[in-house]
Amino acid sequence: MREPRITQVADGVHFAESGSVNWALLTDGTAVTLVDAGYPADFPALRHSVETIGHRLRDITAVLLTHAHIDHIGGLPALLDEVDAPIHATAPEAAHARREFLEQATPLDVARNLWRPGVLPWAVHIIRAGALKPVKIPTATPFPAGGRLDLPGNPVPVATPGHTTGHAVYHLPEAGVVITGDTLVSGHPTSIKRGPQLLHPFFSKDQGQVITALDTLAALDADVVLPGHGGVHRGPIGEAVAQAKLGL
Repeated sequence: MREPRITQVADGVHFAESGSVNWALLTDGTAVTLVDAGYPADFPALRHSVETIGHRLRDITAVLLTHAHIDHIGGLPALLDEVDAPIHATAPEAAHARREFLEQATPLDVARNLWRPGVLPWAVHIIRAGALKPVKIPTATPFPAGGRLDLPGNPVPVATPGHTTGHAVYHLPEAGVVITGDTLVSGHPTSIKRGPQLLHPFFSKDQGQVITALDTLAALDADVVLPGHGGVHRGPIGEAVAQAKLGL
């Protein structure tokens, strides 16, 4: 197991980087909210990240999903074998997690992009990480309506459709943090860029919607970005969005 890099970015807000995908841990006393869960092979690293911050898996009171791609839900079946935690997302993304439909780059999509720098070694890595496993989360449900969630971290879901139909980011107003999933990243093995950017269009259902969602991000009050891929980005979210748009 490759130990994840864990960064505490604010009181009760920890960011775990496994090397290929990230997740976040929000704590309040003994309770933990997990945001995303990595690939299937990331489950030992997920457990390690929880224990490193002084908790156990049983402390996870809820799991929030930015979206239901395999690299963000892959660790959940193993987690749910040990923990009876609710899994929440937007209504369309909960259905996506239940695999009532699938919006994800196919092996053919990846094959068509093997000419891009970094795609081949990334593809080999994710296959080893369990990217081809048929993972679904039958218990995924929409989170309660009404803005701020009554969970550790007090996250506020913000819809940012485009990468998937029901993609959401999670704003932590009290901490000045936004967990951006794959709407805005700061790096990826298939990209030569560093810093705020978008994923290659073949990863997303509707790249035009992703670009539109950047304006939603820019309106948030946050100066720490925790992306689904890449490291922590510090600085006003509006400036991060502006930098990403320069690369379009």
